[in-house]
Amino acid sequence: MPVFYSPIPMNLRMGLASLGGSVFSNNKTGDFNTDHNKEQDDKTVNELVSHLPLQMLLYFNVIYFPCWWASAVIMLDLKFYSLPVYYQALLVTGIVLLSVCEITRLYLGYIGNLKEKVPELAGFWLVSFLFQFPILLFFLTDEDIIILPLERAVYSIYLLFIILELLAAFFALRAMTRKLTLLFHLRQFGEVENLHHLNHHHFHSAGLSPAFGMPYYGRAVLPMPSHTNNVHCH
Repeated sequence: MPVFYSPIPMNLRMGLASLGGSVFSNNKTGDFNTDHNKEQDDKTVNELVSHLPLQMLLYFNVIYFPCWWASAVIMLDLKFYSLPVYYQALLVTGIVLLSVCEITRLYLGYIGNLKEKVPELAGFWLVSFLFQFPILLFFLTDEDIIILPLERAVYSIYLLFIILELLAAFFALRAMTRKLTLLFHLRQFGEVENLHHLNHHHFHSAGLSPAFGMPYYGRAVLPMPSHTNNVHCH
């Protein structure tokens, strides 16, 4: 099995995991109420929560990315000298940011979805929402940059990919955080049961009462009739 190394530092991974758990998880009190279904919990724990539609979108996005990049560079070269200097700088910066963020974003999306890692998938969602989405809106809405027909078409398809991936990643993160929350609670319950069993065994082996730590002689609290006294009476 190949080993995937995450480019996210540990502190940032912990922050993304906490953010994903607080934003995308369901209500914990509602998940563990009296009407909780154990069979549904077992199914949630054992099921594979990798999101197939998200993986398909990422796959086609990887194929589409070189086509978009070539079209964007060609269109920028055609209109570059017709633009003011500040728009030239903005468009070059925008394409560079989109290219760098896209490589990182797709990598995080693949790892987060296939390996069921919440921090990486949360990073994918944040990069898509905070960087790719606003930059693409700028390229599609600002008429002063002389939007060419081919440019409008390729950027529209790119924006559609981003919107669909944001929705798919949201549902994938909800499923992953729900599974991790359930596993956390089940692990806690298992540790409590093991601790109770160990304490019970320790107190009995030491001759102590498991409730109060008092000497325990194996006798009942209520007086019990003795069979030997009945024999002697007869």
